[in-house]
Amino acid sequence: MEQFASLIAASINAGTPLLLAALGLLINERAGVLNLGAEGMMLVAAIAGFAVGYTTHSPMLGFLAGALSGVLMAALFSWLALVLATNQVATGLALSIFGAGLSAFIGQRFVGLALPSQTLSIPVLKDIPFLGQALFQQHWMSYLALLLCAAIGWFIYRTRAGLILRAVGESPESAHALGYPVRLIRFAALLFGGACCGLAGAYLSLVYTPMWVEGLVSGRGWIALALTAFATWRPARVLLGALLFGGVTILQFYLQGIGVTLPSQILSMLPYVATIVVLALISRNPDWIRLNMPASLGKPFKPGAS
Repeated sequence: MEQFASLIAASINAGTPLLLAALGLLINERAGVLNLGAEGMMLVAAIAGFAVGYTTHSPMLGFLAGALSGVLMAALFSWLALVLATNQVATGLALSIFGAGLSAFIGQRFVGLALPSQTLSIPVLKDIPFLGQALFQQHWMSYLALLLCAAIGWFIYRTRAGLILRAVGESPESAHALGYPVRLIRFAALLFGGACCGLAGAYLSLVYTPMWVEGLVSGRGWIALALTAFATWRPARVLLGALLFGGVTILQFYLQGIGVTLPSQILSMLPYVATIVVLALISRNPDWIRLNMPASLGKPFKPGAS
C-alpha cells in the first residue's frame, strides 16, 4: 500500500505541469485559437523561473517570472496570429522552435546548477493513513492547479463571460455582429494560456526537476496539446488525462525500481507512445471530435465576413 500511495503522489507531481499547460491551451482553443507554441513557451518559462529563483533564492519570484515570460511569448504569438493574421499552425511551430533556441542560449550559465527540493505537508491531513502520503504531501502549485481546473470549469459553463468565450470560439462572426470584441477576447485568452504554460514550465525547473538542462520540458508541451483533444475540451477530463499521463511518466521509474528488465530507452518512450495511442484511438471517430471541437478552431477571424 505504501508503494501504491507513493505512485499516486508521484503521478500527481508529474501531472501538475501537464494540467497547468493543458488548461491554458483549453482556454485558447475554446476561444478558437490554436497555439502550437506551448513547448517553446514552457521552455522559456522554465529557464526564466529557474534563473530568477536561483539568483533571488525565492521560488515565488521564480513562478512569477515563469508566468510573465509565458505571457510575453503568448503576446508575441497574439501579435502575429491576431494582428498580422499569420497562419496559426506555422506561427505556433515557429514559436516552439524560437523558444527552444532562446532557452538554450539564456540557460548556458545555469546548466548543472540545482535548487533545494521543495516539499509541503498539510498538517493533520498528512497523517491520514494512505491518503496522507498519496494526496496531502504535494507542492502548493499542485493544489493551485486543481483549484484552477475547478474554476475554469465553473467559468466556462456557469458564467456569462464563459458563454461569450465559447461563442467566440464557435462563431466569431456572430459574436462580432452582437458587438463583442472578438480579437480582444482572443488576445486575453492567449495571455491567460501563456501564463498557465509559464507556470507549468516554472514548475518543471523549480519543483519537479529543480535544475536546468537544455530541453528540460522534453515534449510535455506537445502532450498538453494532445490532452485538450483527448479531453474533448472539458476541464474535468483534462484533469483525468493529466493524471493518466503523469502516471505513465512515473511508471517507467516504478518498473525500473521493481527490476523490470527492459532497456531504459524503451521505458522512457512510454509517455509518448501513450500519447500516440490515445490520439490514434480518438481519430477513429472524427464525428465525435467534430461535435466537441470549437467550430472556428485555428481559423482566422475576418471582421465583416459572414
